[in-house]
Amino acid sequence: MRMSAAAWRDLALAEVRAAERPILVGGTGLYLRTLMSGIADIPAIDEAVRDRAKALHAELGGPAFHRDLAAKDPEAAARLVPGDTQRLVRAWEVVVGTGRTLGEWQRAAESTAPADLAFHTIVVDPPRDRLYANGDARFLAMMERRALDEVRALLDLGLDPDLPAMKALGVPELAAHLSGALSLAEAVALAQRHTRNYAKRQTTWFRHQMAGARRVDPGFSQTHTGYEKLIESLLGEIFAIIRKTG
Repeated sequence: MRMSAAAWRDLALAEVRAAERPILVGGTGLYLRTLMSGIADIPAIDEAVRDRAKALHAELGGPAFHRDLAAKDPEAAARLVPGDTQRLVRAWEVVVGTGRTLGEWQRAAESTAPADLAFHTIVVDPPRDRLYANGDARFLAMMERRALDEVRALLDLGLDPDLPAMKALGVPELAAHLSGALSLAEAVALAQRHTRNYAKRQTTWFRHQMAGARRVDPGFSQTHTGYEKLIESLLGEIFAIIRKTG
């Protein structure tokens, strides 16, 4: 099953409203913004348009498809990178299928933040060099925990390569190794680089889209003691919010 941001929002709001003081943890900015601010009511895109978008991307490749999108929706192309296949295809199919860009739909959205809820955001925001180092170390730890076997088992399922799970960080790179296209060292290095690129996009997004959030520097590398210190810092911020809001 493919999970859209709109469907996830409905499920998440039901859980939030059922809890007394819910705490949501996660790093996917689009989903958080969708939860707090609503989502544009974009009509369903005709399947033929969606197929054409995927076929054109496969034919042109990321950079050329990105240029094609720029001619149709310069705003979306400016904020997306050529390697972001899923969002590039989505922006293309929306503007072609509806005649309006994603930005136009989002600005015209009637949905607003849920009136019965108040959101307070905390961003864990380490310095970028430490963030990159932790990302590199995390991927090596995943390899030690048999990530390669996990990707091999995933490929054996014969799933649609366009599914989000098949594009998760590390999966395409390790799949390329298993197919013989990359050595294991090359696959690991490429996956680490893509992880750093993703982390950079996330930090940039949160800096611009959640400028008013409380920010916590974890101040540590990935150690047990370090995690305890981070938890203490986060709990301090959470209790400060509770005291302020009652």
